[in-house]
Amino acid sequence: MKSRMSISVSIVEDDAPTNEILADWFRHAPGFKCAGQHETAEHALEHLPAEKPSVVLMDINLPGMSGIEGVRRLKSLLPDTQFLMLTVYEDVDHVFDALAAGATGYLIKQTPRGELLESIKEVHAGGSPMTSNIARKVVLSFQRPAQQLGEAAELSSREREVLELLAKGYLYKEIADLLHISVPTVNTYIRRIYEKLHVRSRSQAVARFTQVQGAVGGRPRSTLP
Repeated sequence: MKSRMSISVSIVEDDAPTNEILADWFRHAPGFKCAGQHETAEHALEHLPAEKPSVVLMDINLPGMSGIEGVRRLKSLLPDTQFLMLTVYEDVDHVFDALAAGATGYLIKQTPRGELLESIKEVHAGGSPMTSNIARKVVLSFQRPAQQLGEAAELSSREREVLELLAKGYLYKEIADLLHISVPTVNTYIRRIYEKLHVRSRSQAVARFTQVQGAVGGRPRSTLP
């Protein structure tokens, strides 16, 4: 019986024509229904819990709260709902941030109708669809040459401690308290870490360090909690 049920989809997209086109697709596609339409993450936060969609199509560049922050907040309210990003952003930073926030798929807006519908079926069935060129960029971000091992090795012991705490999800203030240093000092360490690892965000730094540790067959040595 479950296979005959329609997949309910809610849309969070600030461009009204795009929002309406997507809604029309779901209204006329067998096995789908449009549960709701929203133009801001704030509006979605207010109404999605009542809609309880199976899948949410979420844009990133929204007025006010970003789609990534919207996913982060909505995921705790709708743990069984799958969030699929549909955006113009193709850089790895946005992909990592979206996935870390709770998204389970990432597509670009040029995705054809048929592919989008299949991706929604896939994410509803437990998969993690991703536009092919996005997936390739993610893979390449982990396939750095051996010199990256040397870059990570250049981190001081204190910088490694800070990075490991970042990887565990600690906030800057919490890191400062644990290491008995000031928040500005934490910021200085993080800026140095970004420079040495050639990254621009927390998610990239953590991903790079995790990849390097896996390459050398071990975990960072630390006495941190």
